[in-house]
Amino acid sequence: MRIGIEVGGTFTDLIEIRDGVARVAKVPSTPDAPDRGAVNAIDAAQIDLKDVTDLVHGSTVATNAVLERKGGRVCVFVTRGTRDLFALQRHDRRAIYDLNYAKPEPIVSRQDICEIDERIAADGSVVEALELERLNAQVAAFLGDGRFDAVAICFLHSYTNPDHELKVADAVRRHAPDMPVTCSCEVSREFREYERASTTALAAFVQPAIEGYLDRFSKTLKARGFNGRFSIMQSNGGRMPAAAMSKNAISALFSGPAAGVVGAVGLAGRSGFSDIITLDMGGTSTDVSLVIDGAPDLAPQTEIDGLPVRTPVIDIVTVGAGGGSIAWLDDGGLLRVGPQSAGADPGPASYLRGGTEATVTDAHLVRGTLQAGSFLGGQMKVDASVAKTALEPLCELLEISPAELADSVIRIAESNIVRAIQQVSTERGRDPRDFALVPFGGAGPLHAARVAEELGIGTVVVPTNAGVLSAAGLLMSDYVHYRARTERTRLDANAVQTVLDQLYALRQEATDYLRSAGVSEALSFHHILEMRYVGQAFEVSVALGDDLEGLTGDMIADAFSQAHHRVFEFSKPPGDPVEIVSFRIGARAMANEFPIYQDGDADRANQASDPVFIDIVEGGEPLRCRLMARGAIADAEMAGPLLIEDGTSTIYVPPFWQARRDEADSLILRREG
Repeated sequence: MRIGIEVGGTFTDLIEIRDGVARVAKVPSTPDAPDRGAVNAIDAAQIDLKDVTDLVHGSTVATNAVLERKGGRVCVFVTRGTRDLFALQRHDRRAIYDLNYAKPEPIVSRQDICEIDERIAADGSVVEALELERLNAQVAAFLGDGRFDAVAICFLHSYTNPDHELKVADAVRRHAPDMPVTCSCEVSREFREYERASTTALAAFVQPAIEGYLDRFSKTLKARGFNGRFSIMQSNGGRMPAAAMSKNAISALFSGPAAGVVGAVGLAGRSGFSDIITLDMGGTSTDVSLVIDGAPDLAPQTEIDGLPVRTPVIDIVTVGAGGGSIAWLDDGGLLRVGPQSAGADPGPASYLRGGTEATVTDAHLVRGTLQAGSFLGGQMKVDASVAKTALEPLCELLEISPAELADSVIRIAESNIVRAIQQVSTERGRDPRDFALVPFGGAGPLHAARVAEELGIGTVVVPTNAGVLSAAGLLMSDYVHYRARTERTRLDANAVQTVLDQLYALRQEATDYLRSAGVSEALSFHHILEMRYVGQAFEVSVALGDDLEGLTGDMIADAFSQAHHRVFEFSKPPGDPVEIVSFRIGARAMANEFPIYQDGDADRANQASDPVFIDIVEGGEPLRCRLMARGAIADAEMAGPLLIEDGTSTIYVPPFWQARRDEADSLILRREG
């Protein structure tokens, strides 16, 4: 038996696959103790952990630790003269017209930063050597009162020469053997001092939270008889053994959204779709990503709460448009939706847990596109009358009916999703009409067809068990580890050998790391160069593929020219000086073959019912809509309007759309004409 458990902001999802048959469970998340929600999902699925051979887990623990500032207190050792790096940040303004704009709040305070007398030059040479006696005295003085939970070390230019960082780490471990220590040379061996320092500090900040969480969860699993393989999902779309993850927590920052993309790629591929846009709409937010030829775009850097994180992540754009997103009026009296969310606690008003503000979920119940009696397959009680009551204050202010307001709330949420998809498609030189839209999460399939219609997308693919697809994606993931190093290299006749030397060295480092983490499977490698024209301030990622045999300078230059044109809409003539800034490799080991499975909830999957019609609101007008179970959809196309219930989600098929079920058990929605 294999199980995947994904802890989201509102619900915790579980999928169990045994002998090619899948069963699912979906329970409310427990934000104050996420591991309790994971255990609740195991109990809801009635799983005996003694039978489980593979458990893959994704959670929001690292994300919440940063957003809620509930990580450990971090002591940061920096080069003398750079103490204010975290406060200075970059000199840009995210909101240029905001008179009250303030830079993101640093994760560490100035009083917790210790300057060390040392200096490494940009070429790696030692300008000022460490004096070990003085260093030991500084470490003892700063850590002596035991007020810190973790240590981060980030020295100037240590990406070229990590010797000083490693010596300080040794001194810290001698003084405080149990103190978690994070060095920038081990987390992000790339240039740009602020981004590297931010990544290192964030890694140290979340380390105690992740280690504590994994320790509690591991003990619970062991006490219940679990002796299988325990892995954690990373932001890059790959898993790592839990023991290794406890020492590299920053890579798990966006594990849930990444798992969803992996699951969408896997199941959409079985239906013959490799160019897709994923739409993951849960209770708190919506995540969208673009996938070409079955490979998600990978970004070398992301942000959380405005703070940069220099680690490879699946390129995902997030907007505050989830089922729990709150409807409100701005100062101009205009209706807005999100980004504020009711979350899991108290949740939407209709959840009957103390929430009073109107949310997208409440709007669906009033509009009729969610049926109270079948919410989460009938396992969770919600009240449509309470949802209507929550909308009434806004109805009075806008002087419209609850049904009209509900429809407007949903349309605004969909507009937010459309803009997010435009960010990953049209704004990056890709036409969304060339892709199929793959929705999942509890709310994604409800909105997908109308979002697709707005973008001109003609095909929507709804995988089986779409509401828990992120949990399925956990089981589809392979072991993945990335290594990077900055080494500025001019692209000339001698550059190819340097490229090969750097990439093969990184391959060996990644191999050694994975083997030390207990990953024994065969490895494959993907090679990436970060490149730019000489004089540019920013670089683009250039993929070289898996095979370096026969690599030439012209091949590298041509790949760079194409990548640059795709991002910036132009390329300079051949011969203009180009440089490689950083080298990056991805090492991948297949965890195990993901089985083609059947839905084990036969009562839901195969249910056929007599025709049932309900009234919903579409565009402010009443619309007669047929309500069906997912299992009643055959391979012949059925015309909308349809409302299809799938236990973990609801699929809305608007007028002028048709739905059918394919051989891979996905629902294929197409717009007529």
